[in-house]
Amino acid sequence: MAGGGRGLGRKSCLQRPAVVWRWSFGGVVGVAVTVAGVPEFALGLAALGRPAYINLGREDALPGRRDVEAMRAHCHAVLDAAYAAGVRRVDAARSYGRAEEFLGQWLAARGHQDVQVSSKWGYAYVADWRRDADTHEVKEHSVERFTRQWRETEELLGAHVGLYNVHSLTVDSPLFGDPDLLLALGGLRDSGVRLGFSTSGPRQDETIRRAWELTVEGRRLFDSVQSTWNVLETSVGPALAFVKESGGEVFVKEGLANGRLAVDPPPRVRELAEKHDVGPDAIALAAVRAQPWADVVLSGAASPDQLHANLKARDVDLQPDDLDACAEPPERYWATRASLAWE
Repeated sequence: MAGGGRGLGRKSCLQRPAVVWRWSFGGVVGVAVTVAGVPEFALGLAALGRPAYINLGREDALPGRRDVEAMRAHCHAVLDAAYAAGVRRVDAARSYGRAEEFLGQWLAARGHQDVQVSSKWGYAYVADWRRDADTHEVKEHSVERFTRQWRETEELLGAHVGLYNVHSLTVDSPLFGDPDLLLALGGLRDSGVRLGFSTSGPRQDETIRRAWELTVEGRRLFDSVQSTWNVLETSVGPALAFVKESGGEVFVKEGLANGRLAVDPPPRVRELAEKHDVGPDAIALAAVRAQPWADVVLSGAASPDQLHANLKARDVDLQPDDLDACAEPPERYWATRASLAWE
């Protein structure tokens, strides 16, 4: 990571011991020996570009008044805090309300040239800035949606965008059978913008296997994956190890399980938080950072205070399997997530 924040309070990569990691995915078994690097933090804007989201513990972190101007100022304050703390990656999406707009204005006002931006297309924000909307976002993986949303992203963020992700790709997405869409994506890739995809749901591993095999004009289409992995939902781990071993970049989202691990953590997480004198959020994110395949860990902080608490994970060294006992069956985890309210 550019800036002074990478690895604060942690050993350098050269000082860290070699890690032997084993994975089995899609009938392929691998064993790799690596020197564990230090994953970067990125600030995700899902909770900062719109007045409602499904993050527990977000309510008191946001302004009392959530009109556009108040949320813009608040988003900029969190971005300032992240930059001051050494975070040089920011992740947005077309469906995060005005997140891309807020980010583009912040970049222009501050003049930062060392911030790496990723964004996503596929969902459209439809809540019209209403917290009580019945529907907040609608997904469509079509060439028309991609073309329109890339144009919108480019207008707002310009050359800052280095990675453009398909938002919430699933194994049954029409993307896989749409040659026009695949060619359009290949054209963006060939222009110099890296392509990736995010995943959700209990079949993330199947989605990764299918998407990683996609080629356009003889070249692999995607080189980055952004998946949900946390100590409650670990099922995608072998697939992410496969991506890493294949030369891809791995982003981890929802490391706090949409706030569940911050507001109601398992006893083992509480125990480690007390031992290390940090919050349960830092322990949960330290567990993500301990995974040898993780490159970038997203913080969905909704305030500077939440961000600073999250970043204390930098000072905690855990073993990859320290919290294995916390994992839930994937179907139960995703059913619980689907029941969370937008607030």
